[in-house]
Amino acid sequence: MTMIESTAIGARIDGAVVRNTALSSTGLLERVFSTAFRGLVYPQIWEDPLVDMQALALKPTDTLVTIASGSCNVMSYLTANPAEIIAVDLSPAHVALGRLKLAAAAHLPDHTSFSNLFRHANLKSNVALYERHIRPHLDEATRAYWDGREVSGRRRISRFSRGFYSTGLLGRFISAAHVIGKLYGVDPRDLLRMDSVEKQREFFQSRIAPVFDSRSFKALTSLRASLFGLGIPPAQYEALAGDAADGMVGALRVRTERLACGFPLKDNYFAWQAFGRGYQPGEAASLPPYLQAHHFETVRRNAGRVAIVNESITALLARRPAASVDAFVLLDAQDWMTDSQLSELWAEISRTASPGARVIYRTAAAASPLPGHIPEGILAKWDYRREQSLALGAQDRSAIYGGFHLHVKRDAGA
Repeated sequence: MTMIESTAIGARIDGAVVRNTALSSTGLLERVFSTAFRGLVYPQIWEDPLVDMQALALKPTDTLVTIASGSCNVMSYLTANPAEIIAVDLSPAHVALGRLKLAAAAHLPDHTSFSNLFRHANLKSNVALYERHIRPHLDEATRAYWDGREVSGRRRISRFSRGFYSTGLLGRFISAAHVIGKLYGVDPRDLLRMDSVEKQREFFQSRIAPVFDSRSFKALTSLRASLFGLGIPPAQYEALAGDAADGMVGALRVRTERLACGFPLKDNYFAWQAFGRGYQPGEAASLPPYLQAHHFETVRRNAGRVAIVNESITALLARRPAASVDAFVLLDAQDWMTDSQLSELWAEISRTASPGARVIYRTAAAASPLPGHIPEGILAKWDYRREQSLALGAQDRSAIYGGFHLHVKRDAGA
């Protein structure tokens, strides 16, 4: 990557995150977060693709524009056979990860090798799979990223031989949470031995919940920078802390409780990632759709329908023709945005949306960030599906968001 390219990438990320002057404490934190976000943040995405696909109701003729993040959901959307997926991300590391997954789906010899790389993600043989089957098919920038060296001197692709899901900001944060739990005599992996939701809840209440009440945990989570590992910038910290009567500690306790005991463990791969540091073993394991054996050939066949680009979603949409997009996935990016950024984004979404287009997003707090923050004339073009949003949010197994939201484009004459 050239110095000019690196500067341009940094400027785009700063534009998404930085709201305050560098001389303020919040402005300093925003710049620290922006710097951290230039590397890998999410080795796995934390939005439930089954909920997404139910809300989006993708058709074979649909064009979908989404934020990529770890690209797990981008790959899983391929199982619904949309015509085209355009995924954007400001992080070059996320772009490189998504392109690696696409090349692997297209060129690895079988599902077993694909599973070894992205489900197990800790086998020494994975580097050989990369060298033989994937590396020759990567674009120059993506190849340079995975061939590049970490501070330790090891190639980045070697993460898949050492435990990929323990890397990145989120992976390291979860590892640190395990260390904190053990300092209080709790091994989070013990939760995974529970064979019913009732036993999961009992384990949470007796072993995990007391950690949240400890003085040291409260002190740690009062520091906004301590949650950068969850991908939470300063602006989103305030929204999350304000979503519970007892602030950030209460919000984290509620979200962790739902993750630990809101769903049976056999059905929730998010819980396995959080408490077990990887996917569930065995043939009947809960897995993202793109990693399930019966979807492999569909994912392989459709991999060529995806483009992943290092850009903001607003800038990409600004170049699209009117009424050319049928579905939009914004993840939780709007929690980071100013009113002017929200308005600019939704102006482009409204312009490029086809009749009946669907938009989904998640929020740290329960409420949508749109009313009172974008022009009423833009909001009036969309039907907010409140009841459906609440029902779908209750089904989201990742359990870490306060709200799930679905909007559908109204007919022009409505």
